Amino acid sequence: MAIEKVKEYFKKYNMENRVQEFEVSSATVELAAEALHCEPCRIAKTLSFMVDGHPILIVAAGDVKIDNPKYKAQFGTKAKMLSPEEAETMVGHAVGGVCPFAVNDNVTVYLDESLKRFETVFPACGSSNSAIELTMEELEQYSAFHAWIDVCKKWNK
Repeated sequence: MAIEKVKEYFKKYNMENRVQEFEVSSATVELAAEALHCEPCRIAKTLSFMVDGHPILIVAAGDVKIDNPKYKAQFGTKAKMLSPEEAETMVGHAVGGVCPFAVNDNVTVYLDESLKRFETVFPACGSSNSAIELTMEELEQYSAFHAWIDVCKKWNK
């Protein structure tokens, strides 16, 4: 299971104990916020897309949506999300637990600027009932981080 892969990944950094598993689902922003007793905006949702035949992940705050014109300006193509089957195969995690940790080798991870307004956020850890609390520096360090981008709307108003 993908959560075991993520825990094994965090074990290298002595952080596997920080992975939280819940008795309830955390597969959506709302469910994760309930499980963690936090605001939905602090859930770091990981969205999977296809760009130039390669999977990418965009980690964004839980209260934002992709801004199509910004996305097209950033990547030179229209936003096309991966299907649940493609996400599991190409990224290595199933929808509901997609995260930027322990991903397949050809996956590029971007962090959206919408996250920077928080001290810590909660990304999933490979299952639909898991999360870890990380600072922005930790998110950069432990994800397969490539770059910060600005492709979301309605967060900095």
